[in-house]
Amino acid sequence: MYLEHYGLNEPPFSITPDPRFVYLSERHRDALAHLLFGIGQGGGGGFVQLTGEVGTGKTTLCRLLLEQLPENTRVALVLNPRLSPEELLETICEELRIDLAGKRGSLKSLVDALNHFLLDAYAQGLRVVLIIDEAQNLSVAALEQVRLLTNLETPSQKLLQILLLGQPELRDMLAREDLRQLAQRITARFHLTPLDADETEAYLRHRYAVAGGQRFPFTKLAVKRIHAHSGGVPRLVNIIAERSLLAGYAHDEAQIGERWVDQAAREALAPRLSKLPRPNLALGVAAALVLALIVLWNWPKAPAPDEPVAAPPATVTAPAPVPVPYLPGEALDQRVRLAGASALPAWRQLLGLWTVRAEETTVSAAAKCPAVLAPGLFCLRGRASLDKLAAIGRPALLRLRSDEGEAWAVLLGADGLRVRLWLGGGRFDTDRLALERHWRGDYAAIWRGPAFLGAPPALGDSGPAVDWIHDRLRDRAGLTTPDAGPAVLDTTSLDAIRRLQTAHGLVADGVIGPETLLALSARESQGPRLRRGLD
Repeated sequence: MYLEHYGLNEPPFSITPDPRFVYLSERHRDALAHLLFGIGQGGGGGFVQLTGEVGTGKTTLCRLLLEQLPENTRVALVLNPRLSPEELLETICEELRIDLAGKRGSLKSLVDALNHFLLDAYAQGLRVVLIIDEAQNLSVAALEQVRLLTNLETPSQKLLQILLLGQPELRDMLAREDLRQLAQRITARFHLTPLDADETEAYLRHRYAVAGGQRFPFTKLAVKRIHAHSGGVPRLVNIIAERSLLAGYAHDEAQIGERWVDQAAREALAPRLSKLPRPNLALGVAAALVLALIVLWNWPKAPAPDEPVAAPPATVTAPAPVPVPYLPGEALDQRVRLAGASALPAWRQLLGLWTVRAEETTVSAAAKCPAVLAPGLFCLRGRASLDKLAAIGRPALLRLRSDEGEAWAVLLGADGLRVRLWLGGGRFDTDRLALERHWRGDYAAIWRGPAFLGAPPALGDSGPAVDWIHDRLRDRAGLTTPDAGPAVLDTTSLDAIRRLQTAHGLVADGVIGPETLLALSARESQGPRLRRGLD
């Protein structure tokens, strides 16, 4: 593998979030300071706004912010806000673990329940923060409902601090005349810009060193080309650098020059993102004609009537792989409508990927997603971001929505710009942003593991389940345990669990729940995996 070629311990330029690889440029540090100030003593309620282009690190900063909030803070994190006002309020209440029995669907009941929770939190000295990622996707009605939440207050104190993270379109939205009341309540603003050339080099060196690299492989010109192609956007820097390392490994080169960077950018980036000149069409046609003439000239002649015909070779050439078609983002809505609402075809596809036998479970039984489908076969439903699912690295079912209905798709792969889906009977690649417009985070997944994992262990337990967990924590989270004696789930184990949860975008609470077990099993050799590079 290319890791050994460069002397690395792990991939240095993965696009999945990992706190160990975080590099804070001066702009990122300023932005983080603005957020902490706005949520802390400087906010006094109201809104804090952080905007930036796609891939500039807004979500990474959000994760850092969550890690630095004081212990007396309660957070509601909304990852996909393309919701109605009622659904948004329900999501906020669910994040804060507010009991919604009998209150769903009623704006008044939901607001009353939230207000009661905020007053109780204020009485206990707690601070409540609402963070909305991808806030540019909020409808005007949902934005107005969020603004009204700032009216929840005591005579001297706002009860809810709200942080809006979004793309530059969010600034344009808040400049609208009908949203001026909301804009006036923003107490702190910051716009995150891409890295400059020097910061890009520092970013590359930092991540390479964290991954265990001793000798930086990129030449000065290669670094300049990475910055030129990526525009300093960290996510694109990662994609180009990763593909460049693979090219260097494939050609057995320890030093990577601008040639491999240019090739990597052409292969990895969409045409509108790459700044490389496209191949000359006339030259391409001429080359094809010359190749055709050479083939025809050397084509074997037909034998004479009385000439013996040689027997064909016994080997059979394998067919070339069929390229996966690309679906423009604007066409995904129609594809969702045509696929239909039944989840059974998608479940059938997912069960096939895991080679689930008929005697283990049926498609209709799997669609109900009980925690244990069969001995050693588990099912999980939840809500997640695309980055979290990419970090786990297993196929998953996604519930997509359109204006006229919903459909279930199978997530087969993801990179920084595109996703690969199975939907409506076929596979295709489409834009990552298009998926996120139709997906609110609902997913389902299945996985295999030992049958004794049906009941996750608790603190102080030992036995086969704890042995299995410890074995994977040593590989994934650097757990060190004595060789003698049985493994015990102790506080050291829980610290390792929290590190693993953080690395996979999970809530770092140390609880060994279904998502954590899925993450522990994610790098097992058996079972299907998400494709990382979509060629």
